[in-house]
Amino acid sequence: MPDEIYDKLIKRIRSYHPSDNLTMVQKAYALAKEAHESQLRKSGEPYIIHPLEVAYILADLELDIESIVAGILHDVVEDTDYTLEDIENLFNKEVALLVDGVTKLGQIQYSSQNKQLQKEEIQAENYRKMFLAMAQDIRVVLIKLADRLHNMQTLKYMPPQKQKEKAEETLNIYAPIAHRLGICKIKAELEDLSLRYIDPEIYYDLAHKIAKKRIERIQYIEDIVEQIKAKVKEAGIKAIVEGRPKHFFSIYKKIVNKSKTLDQIYDLFAVRAIVGSVKDCYGVLGIIHELYTPIPGRFKDYIAMPKPNMYQSLHTTLMGIEGTPFEMQIRTEEMHRTAEYGIAAHWKYKEGKKDGTVQDKSEEKLTWLREILEWQRDMSDNQEFMNALKVDLDIYTDQVYVFTPKGELLTLPKGSTPIDFAYNIHSDVGNKMIGAKVNGKIVTFEYIIKNGDRIEILTAQNSRGPSRDWLNIVKSTQAKTKINQWFRKQFKEEDSVKGKELLEIAAKQRGYNLSYLTDSVVVDTICKRYGMKTWDAICAAIGYGTMKERQIIQKLIDETLKVKKDLITPEQILQAHHTEDTDTQNYKNRKHSSGIVVKGVGDIAVRFSKCCGPLPGDDIVGYITRGRGVSIHRKDCVNIHHMPPEERDRLIDAEWLQEKEVAKRTYVTEIQITCVDRLGIIVDISKILTDMKLPVKSFNAKTTKNSAVFNVKIEIVDVYQLEELTRKIGQVRDVIDIMRVSS
Repeated sequence: MPDEIYDKLIKRIRSYHPSDNLTMVQKAYALAKEAHESQLRKSGEPYIIHPLEVAYILADLELDIESIVAGILHDVVEDTDYTLEDIENLFNKEVALLVDGVTKLGQIQYSSQNKQLQKEEIQAENYRKMFLAMAQDIRVVLIKLADRLHNMQTLKYMPPQKQKEKAEETLNIYAPIAHRLGICKIKAELEDLSLRYIDPEIYYDLAHKIAKKRIERIQYIEDIVEQIKAKVKEAGIKAIVEGRPKHFFSIYKKIVNKSKTLDQIYDLFAVRAIVGSVKDCYGVLGIIHELYTPIPGRFKDYIAMPKPNMYQSLHTTLMGIEGTPFEMQIRTEEMHRTAEYGIAAHWKYKEGKKDGTVQDKSEEKLTWLREILEWQRDMSDNQEFMNALKVDLDIYTDQVYVFTPKGELLTLPKGSTPIDFAYNIHSDVGNKMIGAKVNGKIVTFEYIIKNGDRIEILTAQNSRGPSRDWLNIVKSTQAKTKINQWFRKQFKEEDSVKGKELLEIAAKQRGYNLSYLTDSVVVDTICKRYGMKTWDAICAAIGYGTMKERQIIQKLIDETLKVKKDLITPEQILQAHHTEDTDTQNYKNRKHSSGIVVKGVGDIAVRFSKCCGPLPGDDIVGYITRGRGVSIHRKDCVNIHHMPPEERDRLIDAEWLQEKEVAKRTYVTEIQITCVDRLGIIVDISKILTDMKLPVKSFNAKTTKNSAVFNVKIEIVDVYQLEELTRKIGQVRDVIDIMRVSS
C-alpha cells in the first residue's frame, strides 16, 4: 500500500516538475519508512501512509521538491529518533528549516489548572507560531494545511468529541487561512469535511437531497454548456467551457444565511469558461449576455477589482432554459490557476535555485500576513488574540470597494467606517482625523461605507488624536491596532508604573516577591515569548490592559522554576529564613517570637497570611515562599484548597508553640457583625470590646434598607478568646449573624 502511494506521488511530480532527478524524494521516502516502521495510525494503517498522502497533496499543488520532501519528513523529528541536524546533513538546510517550521507548530504544554484556559493558551500559541512561520517561509503553512487536510480525510477513526473539536478548529482557522492564501482547492474540501463532523445530520441530509436531483441538474447544465460552446466557437474565441458542482458548505451557508430551502438555491451547479486573455473574458461575457438574460444586481467584476487573496474572475447570474437561473464564471487560465492553487500557483521552478523565492505578484497576497504580525505583537492576551484572528480571517470574505479623492480603488471589510478608511491610508491620517466627507458630503464617524463611495478624510495638525470610543466603531483589526498603539505611546510611562504595581500584587497573591521572579534570563525569555523588546514594555502593556498580570506572573513562575529548580529547593529556602539559634529553651526569652514551630525545627521567620488570618488554636500549615520566608495559613483556607498540584510540595507542617514557651503576643483578626439597624447597637458592641480589653484597629459600618453591617478589626490572643467574643456579641439584642472574615 505505501509503495503504491509513493508511485502515485512520483508520477504526479513528474507531470509538472522540469527535472527527472527525484533522488531526494526517493531518499526521504526510504528514511521516513524506516523511521516510522513500528508506528500505526488510529485506523491501524502503517503511519508512513500519512506523510506520503501529505506529500501527494503538496504535489497536487505543484510545489517544489524541497516542500514535498519536507512533507514526507514532517513528523520524523517529532515522533522518531532523527534530529534536525540529521535532516540537514542527509538532505539540505532548506528541507531542515521547513521540517523545523512544521514541527514548531506542534502543541506546547501549560501548567494551568483551568482546562478551558489551557486549551485556549495552546491554540493561541499554535496560531502565533503559525503566522511567524508563514513570515519566514510560506511553504511551512502550505505543508501544515496539507497535513490538516489529510487528518480531516481520516477523521472518522477519532472519537466523536475529538472529531468535532478538530472540525471546528479547521472551519474557524485552517479553512479561512487557505482562503486568504487563495487555495480554493484545499479550502473547499476542508469546509465540506468540517461540516460532515460538526453537523453530520445536516451534511448527509444535504448530500441525499442533492444526489436525488443530480441527474436532472447535470443534464440541464450540459445543455447550457453545449449552447455556450457553440456560440463562443462562432465568435472565434478559444475556450474551455465546463459545468462544476458547488461544494456542500457553500450551499449550506446560503441555506442558513439567506434562509432558503434547497429548491430555492439555483446555483447548485455553475458553468465556468476558461479563456486565453482578459479581452476574451469580456468577449465571452458579451456573448453570454446576448444568449441569456442577466439577472440585475448579480454581476461581479473581480478582474477589475480582485479579492484581497488575488482571486480574479467575472461572475454573472443568468436566466437559463425554462426560466431556471444559473451562475457563470469567466476567467483566464492564469486566473484559474491562481483561484485553485493560490500562492502555490506562483512558485518559481528554476534548476539550481534554492532560495524558495516567489514571484513579486504573490507578495501582494502576504500583505495581510504582515498586518497580522504587526498587531499580534500588541495583543498578548490570548483570548483577545484569538477573537481578533477569527474576525480578521472572516471579514475579508465580504468587502466593499471605495475610492480615494484621486480615484484610487481601495478594498475594505464590509461594515467599515471612515475611520477604517483613514487608518488604511496611514496611521498619521487616522491619528489626525477630525472628520470625513463621502461623495462630497460631511458624514459622521459611524457612517457605514458602501460600494463605490468616494471618501475624503479631513485632518488637522492640532488634532487631539483618536478617541477610545473609536475602538467600538471601527471594523478592521488594522484600525483597532493602530488606535491602541497611539494610546500606548501617549501613556507608556504611566501604564508601566501601573503594570508593575499590578504584577507585584499578583506575585504576592501567589506567595512570591516580584524581584525573585524577574531574573534577567527569565525576563528575556518572557520578552521573546510575547515579542516585546523590554520588561518596561510588558509592564506598560499590563497597565494599559492588553496583557493580563496573572497570565504574566504564571509565565514568570513557570520559567523561574525551570531556571532555578536545580539551584534552590524548598529546604534551602527554609534554611535561609531559619533563625540562627534553634534552641527551643531560648524561645521564652525572645520578645518578638512568632509563636510558630515549623517542621519541628523551631522558631523561624514567618508571616501570617491576610487571606485567612490564622490565630493560635487554628489548625495551620506553612507555605514556603520564595523571598519572604514561610507564610502561615489555616488548613481550611480557600487558597490552600485551590493550590495547583505543582505548588503543594512547598507546603510544610506547622504548629503553635505552647503558651508557656513563647512570649504573649496578639494577632489582628477581623469579624463581620450583621444586625438590625437600631439606635444604640454600636454602643452595646463597643462596651463588650472595652470590657474584654480588646484593642480595636478599625471599625467600619454600612447600612442597607433593613440591616447594618459592622466590620471590626481587633487584636486578639487566640481562637478561644475570639470564640468568647463571638459568644458575648451574639447575646446582644438584634444581632443576626457574626462571622470571621477571610479575604
